[in-house]
Amino acid sequence: MNTVPREARVFESISEDIRARVASGQLKPGDRLSSERDLAEHYGASRPAVREALRSLERGGVIEQRKGPKGGTFIRQADHGQVTQSLNDAITFGGVSIESLTESRTIVLSEVVRLACERGTDADFDRMEASIALTEERGRLGDHEGRRVQLLDFYQLLGQATRNEVMVILVSVLTDLVLKLMAEYDIGPRPTTIQTHRKIVRCLRRRDADEAVALMAGHLDKLHAFFRKSALEARGR
Repeated sequence: MNTVPREARVFESISEDIRARVASGQLKPGDRLSSERDLAEHYGASRPAVREALRSLERGGVIEQRKGPKGGTFIRQADHGQVTQSLNDAITFGGVSIESLTESRTIVLSEVVRLACERGTDADFDRMEASIALTEERGRLGDHEGRRVQLLDFYQLLGQATRNEVMVILVSVLTDLVLKLMAEYDIGPRPTTIQTHRKIVRCLRRRDADEAVALMAGHLDKLHAFFRKSALEARGR
């Protein structure tokens, strides 16, 4: 016997339908939803059921409520900040190990490199090289924090070259976490990082995915080993 109240099933059905429309592209970031009354008519539901569905979507970060003459309920731009914060808290409080983070980053970036090699354009690769040059410039100016941040921009550009929105989000989340670790343990870029990034771009231009992945994996193995060593030393103080 189904003991779930009908009203609960209705609000879940409404929220699932709106989520599906966002996922399919029928609703895009910035689109305004119909009024509560119109949504109730559209779904053949009560206004309390619609209200609860909207609360659920707002808690999930799918929509946002805006006040004022041009206010209403709008589809939110995708925001990975909450995901980053959740993972950062898990690492800080011991729920996720640095080893798990670095292993996941290696797996994700290896696939990102393959997709970027397949789908990236000369314009993408030009942007990567410009980012590398800017990283060098900040190093020459003694802007070490700026150099560290700019260095990680390379990975964001790699993610964008995949033409895959999920990969872009994954790279952004992992990059944000790595930046926090580098700042926490005062880790600067490795001397060979820029050289390796340039080699990777050259591989991407000639569509040599295997060599590009090997370069990235080797670079990340050394970098992540340094992260783990720095974390152990910090905990031992």
